[in-house]
Amino acid sequence: MKNIFTTLFLLVINLFHAQDSNPIKLFDKKLNQFLNVRDFSVSGDGNEAFFTIQSPNQEISQIAYIKKEKNNWSEPQLLPFNNEYSYLEPFLADSGTRLYFASDRPLDRTKAEKKDFDIWYVERKNKSSEWSDPINIGKPVNSVLNEFFPTLSDNKNLYFTMESPTGMGKDDIYFCKWESNKYSDPKILDENINSNGYEFNAFISKKENFILFTKYNEKGGQGSGDLYISQKGSDGKWQKAENLGVPINTKFMEYCPFYDEKNQILYFTSKRNNVSPKKFTTLSDFQEYINEGENGLSKIYKIPFTIK
Repeated sequence: MKNIFTTLFLLVINLFHAQDSNPIKLFDKKLNQFLNVRDFSVSGDGNEAFFTIQSPNQEISQIAYIKKEKNNWSEPQLLPFNNEYSYLEPFLADSGTRLYFASDRPLDRTKAEKKDFDIWYVERKNKSSEWSDPINIGKPVNSVLNEFFPTLSDNKNLYFTMESPTGMGKDDIYFCKWESNKYSDPKILDENINSNGYEFNAFISKKENFILFTKYNEKGGQGSGDLYISQKGSDGKWQKAENLGVPINTKFMEYCPFYDEKNQILYFTSKRNNVSPKKFTTLSDFQEYINEGENGLSKIYKIPFTIK
């Protein structure tokens, strides 16, 4: 009980600290050219970032990347394996040599029909080498159901979202344990994480001691999708998830968290909106106002945030 109260106290202190002195900012202007951008993952050295770009209604979904050059981000580029299928939710692992993602591409290259969403990955020898062709992670992780948003701890335990009729709700968070060089069958996280509603987009910490994720329209939340955190207790069980509160959560949709543990920065996607009517003198003024602020479209935001 003492540990629980201590954890909650630290969380509240962190939230107040974030609210009082750490304003939320857009990640970088280089991404303002895209209508919808989401699903962010940054390398351990902070010099590469991967994200998803989508059409307004998400019919098209592709993974892009940027690299830091002389302390500035490069122009975004598409990853070479993108094609007519959907690619989203990149997660960089294994010291930057493996990139996980979700896709509905077919298992067989000779077939054109889309598959359900599976978890895939590509590999490279180092950051200077090319990515391999996509590799399906296979069973028991993937199934005839949709699997989304892969994230891994340092021990290779895999957490992901799955839509299953045997789950607790609409979307639930599962994990597969890495043991004997293979993954165990998926296990659903308990009621301290999942519910009869929607839980998705989980980020697991390197030491597997905390998890960030989205709950949708949860009672007591700010509205729409909110970011939550659960910490693992001394008994090895996940504690009751807590809402991250304002200013991180708003009445708009917040989702797809990624936490840079080294630099203690929380990245997340939001559809927050502060656009209000005003007079514009030029068309470029209008475009700058719409593109460079909180305009209700999916954008990547960041805030310094300490998790202890």
